[in-house]
Amino acid sequence: MKLSEIASALELKPIAGADGMNREVNGCYIGDLMSLAMSNLEEGNLWITIQTNLNVIAVSALKEAGGVILADAMTPDANAAEKADEEEIPVFSSPLSAYQLAKRLAELGL
Repeated sequence: MKLSEIASALELKPIAGADGMNREVNGCYIGDLMSLAMSNLEEGNLWITIQTNLNVIAVSALKEAGGVILADAMTPDANAAEKADEEEIPVFSSPLSAYQLAKRLAELGL
């Protein structure tokens, strides 16, 4: 499923990395611990987290994530947003919890 379709269906607020919006997303990883994300995030996955720092973008780029959704209305710090634009890693914010986002993604067939 295209990231742009997911963003529209979930009414996600785009924050950074708009040049990567046409990516195909093939799954989802939910977690806030960087070491676990580095172990479990797979290429093309959406990463749902509440972490907002530069490390989220670094791990996303390393693992070739499909994008990042910041749950609970979190927004990235300025350095993270700038790096997301550079790396073309789409970052979104949502007022929904990680659980609510996962439920909605499952309903979309992801």
